[in-house]
Amino acid sequence: MRVEELLFGHAARRPRHTALVCGDRRLTYEEFAEKTREKAKTPLVGKRVPILLPNGIEFVEQAYAAWAAGAVVVPINMRLSEREIEFILADAKAAVESDAEDCLVLYTSGTTGQPKGAVNTHANVIVQNVDHHAAAWGIGEDDVYLATTPLAHRAGVGRLINALGLGGTLVIMGRFDAAEALALVERERVTVAGFPPTVIRMLLPSLKSNPERCASLRRVVVSTEAFPVPLMREVSALLPSVEFYGVYGMSEAAVTSASLAEQLARPGTAGKPLPGVEVKIAEDGELLVRGGNAVMKGYFNRPEENAEAFRGGWFHTGDLARLDAEGYLYVVDRKKDMVVTGGYNVYSKEVEQVLAQHPDIVDSAVVGVPDALYGEAVAAFVQARPGARLSAESVIEHCRAQLAGYKKPRHVVFVDALPRNSVGKVLKSELRKRGVQ
Repeated sequence: MRVEELLFGHAARRPRHTALVCGDRRLTYEEFAEKTREKAKTPLVGKRVPILLPNGIEFVEQAYAAWAAGAVVVPINMRLSEREIEFILADAKAAVESDAEDCLVLYTSGTTGQPKGAVNTHANVIVQNVDHHAAAWGIGEDDVYLATTPLAHRAGVGRLINALGLGGTLVIMGRFDAAEALALVERERVTVAGFPPTVIRMLLPSLKSNPERCASLRRVVVSTEAFPVPLMREVSALLPSVEFYGVYGMSEAAVTSASLAEQLARPGTAGKPLPGVEVKIAEDGELLVRGGNAVMKGYFNRPEENAEAFRGGWFHTGDLARLDAEGYLYVVDRKKDMVVTGGYNVYSKEVEQVLAQHPDIVDSAVVGVPDALYGEAVAAFVQARPGARLSAESVIEHCRAQLAGYKKPRHVVFVDALPRNSVGKVLKSELRKRGVQ
């Protein structure tokens, strides 16, 4: 089964049902399927088609037309910098033909600072976002789904395939705005929404004054970053009829889901594995995952990274975790030195590589620090060249020119020297404890 085949099946079964809504534009399944067939007349089997578009119906149309033509879709986040976009475009053009089973190449930053493309097959996409989620969350064809995050992001892909894979209606936000999000929920009678914790924080003031605007909501999917218990309690008290599901996964794999009751009863849990997913904790504490179509096919054109990630029949996630006696998973740290800010992954090494290019910076280290709105914020600890007149603003501007906006440091702390251990490794734990005050 392929993703576009699900679309054509829904079009035959419920042609007049609304498939897509964005702004004033609406498409039924019949109209959407017809447009997809029109745009897919030229075979593109084995080809990779980059999609660099803002959220909207055109993004979805291009993706489905590419799939119908036999191509593999490479969604590219518009928030990336020009340098990052150019790298992905060049990497995706490698003289390697993709297999017919391949569906998506989702680029995710690597620990070396270079993006890597996670190849997900049609089976990956359907099993993870249709089969798993329908079973875990009780969602289906009668639901109206709201996508608040970029469709090129893993969370956006999730809501897109949830809706169109199950035969429901997808409501797309062109650009997130808290007031508009609530207006859409109310106007379109949205029943399932993807709200990362950062989005929930932005919605809270309006929810407190008028929670009735979300009367239609029955499921909220909380992904991309940890769901803090205080925030969980606050928003669930405002929306008592909504079931909040926390999700743990990545571009490479779908892992667990947890209901509100499970999260409140076991603070910090990521839940139990999704149907058909197996997890194991390695001797060093690293989380290993396997399962039918739960894990990506592999990294695109990265044989060395694939050899490292897939060992002994398991996918090595790079996250440190533990399991309790009842089989609930807790992600306790990240082996890959990553900051999760506003639901976006930022690898510290990538930012450090950009900082190293500044002529007045001798040394630097990047860590995540707590942030009331974004969960975590990027903080750069910088050792300046003696005599240099370096300001925090100039450091941030230097990074802004080469990185996506969410990757640039929100805090810059100048230090005489970075703390290091006996073998010269930077002690980032000390920097996190020091904070940015």
